[in-house]
Amino acid sequence: MTDFHPVDRSNWSREPYFSHYFTQVPCTYSMTVKIDITALRQSGQKLYPAMLYCLSKLVNAHAEFRMTVNENGQLGFYDIMHPCYTIFQKEMETFTNLWTPYSSDYRIFLKAYEKDLKEYGKVQTFMAKPNLPSNHFPVSMIPWETFESFHLNLQKGYDYLTPIFTMGRFYQEHDFWMLPLSIQVHHAVCDGFHVCRFVRELRELVNHVFS
Repeated sequence: MTDFHPVDRSNWSREPYFSHYFTQVPCTYSMTVKIDITALRQSGQKLYPAMLYCLSKLVNAHAEFRMTVNENGQLGFYDIMHPCYTIFQKEMETFTNLWTPYSSDYRIFLKAYEKDLKEYGKVQTFMAKPNLPSNHFPVSMIPWETFESFHLNLQKGYDYLTPIFTMGRFYQEHDFWMLPLSIQVHHAVCDGFHVCRFVRELRELVNHVFS
């Protein structure tokens, strides 16, 4: 069972920022960056599960990426978050959702991902793997096209605190392979500083783990 930790807003240093960007001036934003995946491609590892692992590792390293408002309307953060990701269904020309439990050990995570893909990857429905936990974050990929900017327009996005990640088609830039990545967050819990730190650590992690 995953622990959910309520935030005591009466004694929370971020309360003025949260109140402003969640209630007074609701604000979400996205940032699109380029990630150098040269080392990852040279390692021979599959791109999608490798990036799912790296994103998950950093989401779980920082509480601002694990925050949500639970079913009781209580603000807090989870101990751990698991990736929920899209798999393209060629016959349907749409996607299905899978989720895989996060493990800090890449080999364990990869084995679980491959098991989920084998068992549920061809199930042609919106949510192929059942029992999606509440402590998840969404990831998708648009492998047919690269992009320099990507935005999601959520009708109820001003109540959604969980980060959303979207990857595009990787491409060659000089001697490097680059992957576009869009990160969408809620300003109530996540500032530009936090996103930039995430991106910096992601670049370091991709180069360190797969070099």
